[in-house]
Amino acid sequence: MKESAPQALLFDLGGVLIDIDFAQAFNVWQQRSRLSPEEVRRRFGFDLAYERHERGEIEGTAYFRHLIAMLELEDDIAFVTQGWNAIFLKEIEETTRVVRAMRKQLPCYVFTNTNATHMAAWGGLFPGVADSFDRVFASHLMGLRKPELAAFSHISREIGIEPGSILFFDDLAENVAGANHAGLRGVLVRSPQDVTDALRAFGLAI
Repeated sequence: MKESAPQALLFDLGGVLIDIDFAQAFNVWQQRSRLSPEEVRRRFGFDLAYERHERGEIEGTAYFRHLIAMLELEDDIAFVTQGWNAIFLKEIEETTRVVRAMRKQLPCYVFTNTNATHMAAWGGLFPGVADSFDRVFASHLMGLRKPELAAFSHISREIGIEPGSILFFDDLAENVAGANHAGLRGVLVRSPQDVTDALRAFGLAI
């Protein structure tokens, strides 16, 4: 039996709508680190402090001081911020064009694991991305992040649509698994074509 069509679309940001690369941050930071480029890359991780920063539990300055200590960087918050924001490369226009077309048929939302510094950066660099959506759900404002069950449940309540009627797109398998566990229908995105293919599978005209 064919699955019912979704009533809302929910998109990840980085890797789906905006091309990002953390290697760009490492390239900046290693210029003022006592560590080798390889050691900077090895030491950086999506650790507990990173997750707390994305939930808004610690502010940017506190997190950047954590990075300064961990990566043995020069104690210059502006410089660390410069590297932090260097990850944003370009808008993935193929996907944003699809979103704008689909928004004529269905409400479209963003759910991004982010922080205040990054949100200000990508909002300024790519203003058309956020404007393409009905609402942006940001982890640091919600106090919840992917792939937490509570995060997806919160969004479902906020938009007033049952989880099973939400089609979710993300480039990380763990986030897709979390969405599926919460009852959403998750799609793993490796290219814009994956978004188009999933929509067509539900009979949605693009």
